[in-house]
Amino acid sequence: MDVSQYLEIFIDETKEHLQNLSDELLILEKEPDNSSTINEIFRAAHSLKGMAGTMGYKRMQKLTHNMENVFSEIRNAKMKVKPALVDTLFRGLDALEGYLDNIQNTADEGTEDNEPILDSLNQILNEGLGIEAPAKKEEPVKAAPVGDNGSVAKFQELSVADFEIHAMKKAKDGGQNVFGITVYIQESCILKAARAFLVFKALEELGEVVKAFPDVQDIEDEKFDFDFSVILLSREPADKIKEEILRVSEIKSAVIGEFQIPDQPTAENKENNTAAPVHEEAPAPAAAVQAATAAKPPQPEQNATVKKGATTSKPVVNRSVRVDIEKLDVLMNLVSELIIAKNGLVSIGANETSGNTATAAFNEQIEYLERVTTNLHESVMKVRMMPIESVVNKFPRMIRDLSKKLGKKMELYMSGEDTELDRTVIDEIGDPLMHLLRNAADHGLESNEERRSLGKPEVGSVWLDAYQDGNNVVIEVRDNGKGIDTESVKNKAIEKGTITPEQAETMTKKDIIDLLFRPSFSTAEKITDVSGRGVGLDVVKTKIEKLGGDIECKTTLGEGSNFIIRLPLTLAIIQALMVELGDEKYAIPLGCIQTIEDVSMDDIKYVQTKEVINLRGTVIPLIRLDEVLDVEPRKEAPESLTVVIVSKGDKLAGLVVDNLIGQLEIVIKSIGKYINNDKIISGAAILGDGEVALIIDANALV
Repeated sequence: MDVSQYLEIFIDETKEHLQNLSDELLILEKEPDNSSTINEIFRAAHSLKGMAGTMGYKRMQKLTHNMENVFSEIRNAKMKVKPALVDTLFRGLDALEGYLDNIQNTADEGTEDNEPILDSLNQILNEGLGIEAPAKKEEPVKAAPVGDNGSVAKFQELSVADFEIHAMKKAKDGGQNVFGITVYIQESCILKAARAFLVFKALEELGEVVKAFPDVQDIEDEKFDFDFSVILLSREPADKIKEEILRVSEIKSAVIGEFQIPDQPTAENKENNTAAPVHEEAPAPAAAVQAATAAKPPQPEQNATVKKGATTSKPVVNRSVRVDIEKLDVLMNLVSELIIAKNGLVSIGANETSGNTATAAFNEQIEYLERVTTNLHESVMKVRMMPIESVVNKFPRMIRDLSKKLGKKMELYMSGEDTELDRTVIDEIGDPLMHLLRNAADHGLESNEERRSLGKPEVGSVWLDAYQDGNNVVIEVRDNGKGIDTESVKNKAIEKGTITPEQAETMTKKDIIDLLFRPSFSTAEKITDVSGRGVGLDVVKTKIEKLGGDIECKTTLGEGSNFIIRLPLTLAIIQALMVELGDEKYAIPLGCIQTIEDVSMDDIKYVQTKEVINLRGTVIPLIRLDEVLDVEPRKEAPESLTVVIVSKGDKLAGLVVDNLIGQLEIVIKSIGKYINNDKIISGAAILGDGEVALIIDANALV
């Protein structure tokens, strides 16, 4: 069967399961007896095993199968979770992510068998069940049940692993029967696997299947003749079990008898393929588990997952729909064209003579079209929006690994994971956030000893908070470490020749911190492989500004640092204020505008030869846009100036314009690489009359 058509679905669902595994393992490390977490990990491993098997990724299937084995025993309270197991499971998770990366790039899982991880899992399983490793290799134990009329079932090739023998002996001591069963299916049967599934389902109602031959995956894949064998632990008599098996249609016969449990445990014999290594068979076959799952749908309370001490129920049904981003881009482009058409009608309407009936009807249509396009825009934007959780949910694992690597105790606290951002922003924001978190862990937080000597809590804290603020999403990365020594930054900048001693004298604390965002600027005394405070911050800044956002840093020496990122909610359609400069029209995004002021020429003051105004007690620098954009100045000096007050973070500036046209919903069109404008222009918009207006990037100007 060609499964390539399912590859994208497999990749998406595998990512979800791996993320779920990562979240649950972090909880398991702190709460080793958390039964809902143990169940969730078992389910995730079981689902991954089934998916990988269906797609033919045998190595991935084998690894998840081993993880499932371990958690099956933990669920049955036969062994406990220990730190060594959690570390091994994290290694397994990394290996699974490695397989997934290969599959994404080549559609093949690669050739890495990850034997050390498999061996560790088997060793942990044996130790947990109290099974001693065999001293020497032995032939696999082969046993046969005695069937009806003394006939012997087809068990010749069935080999039993150590932990399976252990389970059978324990069941026998507990008063259960250990049956060997061979089921024969009619040769005329078309759906052998389906009949086998129904038999497993019936057997699961009567007891526990501990072994199957051929193995369960082969039975599911119909890689068997017309018979298969199982070992069943049950309190029911043989007659009742046989009766239930024969209830399944197209079953010819069933042979059942007591299974002779071997006295000597078998050895794992890698050279002898007839031996069944511990990691080759599950204590409970997948088909049986699937049968149980099919019979008993998961209850909502079983799906509870714990995060940061709070219990949140996952919805039983996945209500999201996966949509190709290219399809959304086409849809967005259609909306864009619709808005341009609407602007054209607005332009015609403005030129009509007012008062007649035709104009009134025309204006009604315009209003209707405006409502439709606005609603369409909002709905498309909602489709494009994604919770930031998809980016930040990998960070707790990263902080856990950094804590071990750096030998520092630290905890990550996250809030606002449900804050939504445009998909294009989501795809790009992961790397900058990762860098800021690594910076905080490596250079922000002090060592355990240093924190104790300063009277701080030994466990350092890192926060990642996201929230919506108007038309922007704000993401803060904070730590309660040592903060940034601005004197050290200033001295380093003078030493490197970035600034002169004279410039340093007049620099504010904020100006000095901004030096950290210069290319290749670092104050780290030693560069580690984790990060260097300052190394790469220029890359972070560039990437965020490319997304139309900005970043600033606030810090208090000895108390910690806070990096604040502001990002626009959307990158495609915005509300803007249209202004005139001479004969040219420009757009200023509404999100960054605070107020519009009429300023008398007499109110303009000078600070260090720069024009400023004092607006209700706040000194605001003026930016004359006609000079910045090289527009012909007006012939007559006006008595007052129209000033648009814009903000970037807590900084304000006044943009001097000639005239205000009004508010307009505009479509941002990229101007590509044709114009090198030093970032002052962020794009262009097509107006109703076909004229092109450039969009001013207020952040860059400020």
